[in-house]
Amino acid sequence: MNTRSSELAVEGELPPLVAHVGGESGARSALKAGAKERNGGIDALRAAVTLLVVLHHTAITYGAIGGWYYKEIAPSDTPGSLLLVLFCTVNQAWFMGLFFLLAGYYTPPSFRRHGAAGFVRERLIRLGIPLAVYFFVLSPLTKALAQTANGRSFPRVFEYVWAHGQLEPGPLWFAQALLIFALAWLLWQWVRPPALAMETRAFPSNKMLLAAALFTGVAAFLLRLVWPVGVNVAFLQLGYFASYIVLFAAGCAEADGRWLEHIPDAQRKTWLRMARIALPIFPLAGYVALRFHLLTGPAEGGLNPQAVLYAFWEPFVAWGFILGLLALFQRRFAQLSGPWKHLARRAYLIYIIHPPILVGVALAWRDIAAPALVKFVVTGTITCALCYLVAGVLLRAPPVARVV
Repeated sequence: MNTRSSELAVEGELPPLVAHVGGESGARSALKAGAKERNGGIDALRAAVTLLVVLHHTAITYGAIGGWYYKEIAPSDTPGSLLLVLFCTVNQAWFMGLFFLLAGYYTPPSFRRHGAAGFVRERLIRLGIPLAVYFFVLSPLTKALAQTANGRSFPRVFEYVWAHGQLEPGPLWFAQALLIFALAWLLWQWVRPPALAMETRAFPSNKMLLAAALFTGVAAFLLRLVWPVGVNVAFLQLGYFASYIVLFAAGCAEADGRWLEHIPDAQRKTWLRMARIALPIFPLAGYVALRFHLLTGPAEGGLNPQAVLYAFWEPFVAWGFILGLLALFQRRFAQLSGPWKHLARRAYLIYIIHPPILVGVALAWRDIAAPALVKFVVTGTITCALCYLVAGVLLRAPPVARVV
C-alpha cells in the first residue's frame, strides 16, 4: 500500500467518500427517487474498516512492509514484524476492494437523484475538495512532521516540499481514483444501450463469482507485469486496480437489485470457506520461498510463481471476507446508535486527517523502547481515539460538515 491506504469512510446519517458522496440532501430526503435508505450494517462496516486503515498504517510504522511517511522500525524476520506484515498483507487483499464495491453500489442512485450535473458537482465537492486540501496542506504538513525525526526543521521541510513540488495525495489517492471512476460511469451512461439501463439481475451464482475471481487474478497478474506492486503511476498503484475495477463495476451492477443487502447464504458460506482455505496458502508459500528457496520470485510482479500465486490469492480471500463481513454487520446492526453512530459520521474525516495524527503520536514516544507489537497497539489505539475526537471538533464547523 502506498501512502494511501485505502480505505473509506462513513457518515452515520450519510455515507461519505465511498457511499453516495451525494451530500446531506440525499440522506435527509431518502424518499426521493433513486435514494437508498440508510443501512446500519453497511455504515458500521465502513466505520470499522476506516479504523482498520489507521491500524494498517500504524503497522507499517512499526515493521510491516509498505509505503508510509514515518517508519520507526524496519521490516525484519522477527516474529513481531512478520505478524505485522501478515496483518497488512491480508488487509490489502480485501479492505480497499470493499470500499470500491460500496462506492459503486451508491453511484447509480446518486446519479439518478442528482442528475448528471448535480452528480458531477457533488463528486467535486466531496471528493475534489478533500483531495485538494490533503494535497496542498496535509501532505506537506505530514512530511515535515515526519522529517523532524531526522533532526530537520519543520518549517524548512514544509517550505521545501512546496517549493520543489513534492506534493502527493497520500490516502486520498482513493478520492482521486473515485473521480476517475465517476467520469467512467458518466461515459458509460452516455454510450450504454437503453435496454441495459432497465435490466435488474439476480445475485451472482457461485460460478459467476468464481469466474470473476479468476478474471481478476489474471488481470492483476498481467497488470503487475507492467506495473508491479509498489510502482505508482500518477500516485496510483495500478497493480492493485484489477480488483478495484471489478468490484466497483460489480457495485454499480448490484445497486438496483440491492444485492449487498440480500446476500444468499449459499454464496456467503461457500466463499467464506474458500477464504479460510486460501488465507494460509500465500503466507506459507512465502515461508517456503525464504526457507527452502522454492517458489521464488518477487510477489509484487513478474513471471514467477510468487507473483502468480499472489495475484490469484487476493480475490479468493477478498470475496469471502467481503461477503462474510457485509452479512455479519447487517445482522448485527439494524440501526446505529451511541458511539457507532458518531464513529460512522466522523469516519470520512478520520480517514482524511489520520496521517499527521498518527505520525505525531508515533514521534511523541519514539525514544521509549518497547516491542514492535506493543508500540503498534499503543500508538494505534491512541491515534484512533485522537482522530475520533479531532474529527468531532472539526465537524462542528459548517463548511467542514458540508464537505464531509
